[in-house]
Amino acid sequence: MTEPSIEDLLRELTPQVLGTLVRRHGRFEGCEDAVQEAVLAAAVQWPAGGVPDNPRGWLMTVASRRLIDQLRSEHARREREAATAAEVLPEDVPGTDDTLDLLFLCCHPTLTAASRTALTLRAVGGLTTAEIARAFLVPEATMAARISRAKQRIRAAGSSFDLPDGAEREERLRVVLHVLYLIFNEGYSASSGSELYRADLAREAIRLVRMVYAQLPQDGEVAGLLALMLLTHARREARTTAAGDLVPLDKQDRTTWDRGLIDEGMQLVKASLAPPTLGPYRLQAAIAATHAAADTAEETDWPQVHALYLILERIAPNPMVTLNRAIALAETEGPAAGLALLSTLDSDERMAGHHRLLSVRAHLLEQNGDTAGAYEHYRLAAKSTASIAEQRYLESRAGQVRTRMPPHSRD
Repeated sequence: MTEPSIEDLLRELTPQVLGTLVRRHGRFEGCEDAVQEAVLAAAVQWPAGGVPDNPRGWLMTVASRRLIDQLRSEHARREREAATAAEVLPEDVPGTDDTLDLLFLCCHPTLTAASRTALTLRAVGGLTTAEIARAFLVPEATMAARISRAKQRIRAAGSSFDLPDGAEREERLRVVLHVLYLIFNEGYSASSGSELYRADLAREAIRLVRMVYAQLPQDGEVAGLLALMLLTHARREARTTAAGDLVPLDKQDRTTWDRGLIDEGMQLVKASLAPPTLGPYRLQAAIAATHAAADTAEETDWPQVHALYLILERIAPNPMVTLNRAIALAETEGPAAGLALLSTLDSDERMAGHHRLLSVRAHLLEQNGDTAGAYEHYRLAAKSTASIAEQRYLESRAGQVRTRMPPHSRD
């Protein structure tokens, strides 16, 4: 087995082994440390010695031994140590998959959004602290402290590993999906740094949503989120030039879109739209499917896109939804209508100085013939984003607009 295959196998098995260990012993923090040590040992030994016949049993055995070592070093827990050490170390683990339970635990309501994301990538995704820190462009020590605090909060809350019931279960599932959505968004459009796209994060988010979908195939929002990710990820190769410059949706070479992912996403959209109640992920997936169905940008069904955004804005109000609706409205009723809708966001503190609002306004001003206004807003947008790829694109747009400005209005 090649090394990348070993890495994929370890990421698949990590949450399964951790879930079983936590269910058996509790002590999430200690179990997570033990499993990470077992995964590290496998990463070192398996490439040279070969993957064992029962890799999950191997990881479970090593992680259990590490946990026993932890217990032996804690004088205050001698009684628990005796009970744990007396157990026969498993050669195999039960066939049940506790991944969903583990996701629920990592997305505990006492944690912040940043902590939920980090802990999910660490405990369920199997990423190292260093890998997570690199993905979010923070020092490893900062990320380690964030993960440690998250585990301490879970321990202090005395959280049960069992899935909650009823409304609480639905609410926790929404939190889980939101965390995975945030992970994908950061991968698909990095908020800072030199790269527009972090494929490792996007792929990891898709893998984790697939795991949730495998356990909850009838949940329309889970299917919708998976469809949204697949349809969006399908465009990855067309989003940048060979030099890494951003290519907007209407300029992308659609022949390079991944048809396999699009076909899979389309099927999921059709299935997820069947239930009577539409959720935000299903609606976003339907919007992505409308774009994917158009062979060219000119063939995009903008009235349908706008109608879907109207529904989304009604059930899940959000300034970014309104901003995107303004783009669709401009395509159907003209740039002036889009600019009028954008003006409703000027009083929203969440959007103050946001580069997306500035860049969309610049684009609509340009379409409306206001080159001076467009130039100014493109420049402001470029200064307001931490993404180098977006900065280059917005500065390029500003430069192109400037060449069409009257000489007396140029700087």
